[in-house]
Amino acid sequence: MTLSRLFGAGSGPIAARMNTRFLSFLSLALLLALPAAAETKKPAPAAHSTSSGPKKIGDFGDWTAATHQEGGQPVCYAFTRAQSSAPALSGRGAVILTVTERASGRDAVAIEAGLTYAANATVTVQVDQTGLEFYTSGRNAFGRDGKAAVAAFGKAARVIARSPAPKEVTDTFSLKGFGDAYKAIIKACPAK
Repeated sequence: MTLSRLFGAGSGPIAARMNTRFLSFLSLALLLALPAAAETKKPAPAAHSTSSGPKKIGDFGDWTAATHQEGGQPVCYAFTRAQSSAPALSGRGAVILTVTERASGRDAVAIEAGLTYAANATVTVQVDQTGLEFYTSGRNAFGRDGKAAVAAFGKAARVIARSPAPKEVTDTFSLKGFGDAYKAIIKACPAK
C-alpha cells in the first residue's frame, strides 16, 4: 500500500474527502481532549455507544489517545499539540503531531501544520539524534518511514519539525507519555 493511499494524501476529489474526513475526526477528538471550563462533574463514558465519532481512550502525559470508526473499521490514533513554534505566525491554526494505526496500515505519522506548505516540500524532523524526512500535501506533512519515526519517538524526549520556505517555522513537540499512548492505540487497534 502506498503512503498516499494510507494517509489519503493523493490528489483529486476522493483524496480530498479522505483528508477532510480524517481531519474532521481529529478535530473532534481534540475537542474531546479539552477540559470543559464550566463543567465540574465529568460525565460517565459511554461504554457501548454505537456512534462512529471519536472516542477518547485516555490522556498520557502530553499525548491523547482516541479511536473512531472509518468504513466499519477501527482507526486508533495518538496526538499531541506543539509545545512551541517559532516564529509565531499570525492566523496559523493548530499544530498537531499524530500517529495512526489501522488494520490496513500501521504507524502512520503526520503533522497538521496549521498552514499550507509549498508544493513538493520536505519537512525535516529531528528526534534527538535521528533525522527524518516528511513529505507534504497541503496543510499536512507525512512521515516517509512511520515505523522508524515511531521507534525514534519511543527513545526520545522531543520532536523538532522544521518547515521549509516560504514560511520557515520550527515546531517542538513533547514526547512525554508517547510510549503509553502508543501502547493504548496498539491495544485498541491490534495488527491483523
